[in-house]
Amino acid sequence: MSEVNSALEHPLYNYKVVRQFAIMTVVWGIVGMFVGVWIAAQLAWPALNFDLPWTSFGRLRPLHTNAVIFAFGGCALMGTSLYIVQRTTQTRLLSDGLAAAVFWGWQLVIVLAAVTLPMGYTTTKEYAELEWPIDILIALVWVAYAVLFFGTLMKRKVSHIYVANWFFGAFIITVAVLHLVNSAELPPSLTMMKSYSVYAGTVDAMIQWWYGHNAVGFFLTAGFLGMMYYFVPKQAERPVYSYRLSIVHFWALIAIYIWAGPHHLHYTALPDWAQSLGMVMSLILLAPSWGGMINGIMTLSGAWEKLRHDPILRFLVVSLSFYGMSTFEGPMMSIKTVNALSHYTDWTIGHVHSGALGWVAMISIGAVYHLIPHLYGKNGMYSTPLVNLHFWMSTIGTVLYIASMWVNGIMQGLMWRAYNEDGTLTYTFVESVVASHPGYVVRVLGGAIFLGGMLLMAYNVYMTTRRGVEDSIPAPQTAAAAA
Repeated sequence: MSEVNSALEHPLYNYKVVRQFAIMTVVWGIVGMFVGVWIAAQLAWPALNFDLPWTSFGRLRPLHTNAVIFAFGGCALMGTSLYIVQRTTQTRLLSDGLAAAVFWGWQLVIVLAAVTLPMGYTTTKEYAELEWPIDILIALVWVAYAVLFFGTLMKRKVSHIYVANWFFGAFIITVAVLHLVNSAELPPSLTMMKSYSVYAGTVDAMIQWWYGHNAVGFFLTAGFLGMMYYFVPKQAERPVYSYRLSIVHFWALIAIYIWAGPHHLHYTALPDWAQSLGMVMSLILLAPSWGGMINGIMTLSGAWEKLRHDPILRFLVVSLSFYGMSTFEGPMMSIKTVNALSHYTDWTIGHVHSGALGWVAMISIGAVYHLIPHLYGKNGMYSTPLVNLHFWMSTIGTVLYIASMWVNGIMQGLMWRAYNEDGTLTYTFVESVVASHPGYVVRVLGGAIFLGGMLLMAYNVYMTTRRGVEDSIPAPQTAAAAA
C-alpha cells in the first residue's frame, strides 16, 4: 500500500488531501441523500417516523440539511478548491500538515453533527442548527482552511490569479463572516450543549436570512461557480468563452447577492423598505447570474459534439442549465405578489432542490468524475456507460422531484387563498395536505432515483481506484525519451 501511495503522490502538488475530499464527497453525498429520501418518505407515510424522537422528521430534517450542504457540498468545495489553487498557481499547498488538519477537522465536525442533531442538541436557527462547541470547532477549521488557501495563493509562481480562485476566495471569506455573526449565541452554562441566539425577534429573523440567503449565495453559488470556471473549460478542452465576462460576473454577483436576504421575510414584521430592498436586489441579481450561466455554456462553442459521447461534460453543462433556471425562478419568487402565492408552500422546496440537485450536486458529481482518473493515474473512469446511466438517473430524479413540488406548491397556494362568498376558507389545511400526498410520493421516487445514481457512482469510483497504479501511471522517462 505504501508503494501505491508513493506512486500516486504528485511531485509538485499535494493530491492526497484532494483524493480524501473527493472520496468523502461521494460518501457523504450518499449519507445525506439517504436521509433526504427517508424524511421525504416520512411526509408521504408518517409511520416511518417510528415514534422515536431521534428518527422523527424534526430531528432528521436538520441532519439532512447539514449533511448535503456542509458534508457533501463542503467536501466537494474544499477538495476542488485545493486542487484548482495548486494547478492554477503552479504551487504546492502552503502546508501538508495544515491540509491534513483541515480534512480531518472537517470530518470531525460532520460526525459530531451527525451524532448530536438527532439527539436534539441544536440552536434555534434554520440553517446554523449546531450547538456552540461545534460552532467554535467550525470556526477554527475554517480559519485553517482560509490560511491554507490564501497562503498558497500568496506563494504562487504566476502573477495572474485565475477567476476560479476569485470565486473560491469570496466564498471562504464571506462564509467565515456569516458563520461568526449568525452563530453569536449564549449557552445557559458551559456544561450545557444547547444555546440561544443573542438576537431576538425581527432582528433575529433578519440576521438569520442575511445568513441563510448568503449561505446560498456564497457557499452554494460562488464556490460552485469557482468549480465551474475550472472544470467546464478543462472537460470541454476549450478556453472560457469570455474571461472579461467572468470578471464582471464575479464583481456584480458578490456586490448584489449580499443584499437579497430580506426577500425571505415578505409580509412579516420586517420593515417594508427592507422587504422591498431584498426584492429589488434579487431582481437585479438575475443579470450577473445569467451572465455566468451563459459564459459557462458558451464555453462549448466549437465543441458541442463532445456532449454526444462525454457524460461528464453533460453533467457539467446540464448543471449550468439548472443554475440558469434556479436563478431565474428565485428572483421571480422574490416579487411580493408571486411570493404571496408561493411562500410556505412546496414550491419553495422545489426551487431549493432545483438548485441543490440540479446545480450543486450535478456539478459536484461532474467535477469528481473529472478528478478521480487524474488523482489516481487512470486514463478514465472504470465504466463510462455507468457514468452515462448516472447522468440520466440524476436528471430524471431531479425533474421528478422539482415538478412534483411545483405542482404541489401552486396547488397549496391556491387552496390556502380560496374563500367562499361569506368570507370563510374554502378548504381546510388538512384537505390541502391530503391533496399533496401524490406529489410527496413522486418526490420520494425522484429522490430515490437520484440516490440510486449516487450508489452507481460509488461503485464506479471504487472500481476505478481499487486497481493497482503500476499499470496506469507511466514509468518515469528521461528528458530525451519524453522529447
